[in-house]
Amino acid sequence: MDFLNAIVALANYLLIPGLAYGSQLALGALGVTLVYGILRFSNFAHGDTMAFGAMVTILVTWWLQSLGISIAPLPTALLAMPFGILATAALLLATDRVVYRFYRRVKAKPVVLVMASLGVMFIMNGLVRFIIGPDDQRFADGARFIIKARDFKAWSGLSEGLALRTSQVITIVTAVVVVAALFWFLNKTRTGKSMRAFSDNEDLALLSGINPERVVMYTWLIVAALVTVAGVLYGLDKSFKPFTYFQLLLPIFASAIVGGLGNPLGAIAGGFVIAFSEVTVTYAWKKVLTYLLPADWAPDGLVQLMSTDYKFAVSFAILVVVLLIKPTGLFKGQSV
Repeated sequence: MDFLNAIVALANYLLIPGLAYGSQLALGALGVTLVYGILRFSNFAHGDTMAFGAMVTILVTWWLQSLGISIAPLPTALLAMPFGILATAALLLATDRVVYRFYRRVKAKPVVLVMASLGVMFIMNGLVRFIIGPDDQRFADGARFIIKARDFKAWSGLSEGLALRTSQVITIVTAVVVVAALFWFLNKTRTGKSMRAFSDNEDLALLSGINPERVVMYTWLIVAALVTVAGVLYGLDKSFKPFTYFQLLLPIFASAIVGGLGNPLGAIAGGFVIAFSEVTVTYAWKKVLTYLLPADWAPDGLVQLMSTDYKFAVSFAILVVVLLIKPTGLFKGQSV
């Protein structure tokens, strides 16, 4: 029984949260890797673009809630998400037209585009804070749990209860659907094949008659969908706070680089590597060890390798190690 209790505790606090967080990072890292692979620069405004998409979704969610419209037991935010995607797509296309297009035409070095994206980042960050404020905003409604710890205890007879939140299941299922749709689009459609060709060899793609502006437009549209979905899922699972999305930039970039920058499959793998590394290092192992070890060996402390306040340091450490040992990442993307 103690072994089963330990398994349930691990599922509660490590496995399920790791899968949900990894799904969110994977979606964010896919956006980073698409921009890097096709547009040839690292977009440092990525985290704040996530915040913008989530913000628009929250505002529409509040409006729908005020009208009494919901899709209970699911959160109303799922109904509002398409509006967030449209608004983010419009913002990214406008930003590309006003800022990035000029640098592409003059064939500016990637570092110049990176500096431009930093400026865009600060503008987006200020815009989001001005509109919705800097504080936590909770917008989740509907059923909070699919499985409640009390019900699981009564059913299983275990002393440890399994709690499965609705937001975690929605995150994992949505991520699977979005990733499957993205890979189908990139591998089966004419536009997707054009994007892949443009990423592999820009000059050869241009000689083949591929329209670069069309590729750029579709790239931003896909990125808008990915960042909005990732931002909303993160907000539903945790809470929405603009500065948190700025902090998420590090684990998202770490996920893309660890997996292989420019490689979509690597971005997904990297997201889960970073997520489970953060969750494992910051998890307090006392409860699990108490179940598994003899009573005399039970630890007195939390057995926590690192406080949750420093979880982003894990991403940074893994990023540094990968850059030193294998700059192309796990799936041989482009070296940084």
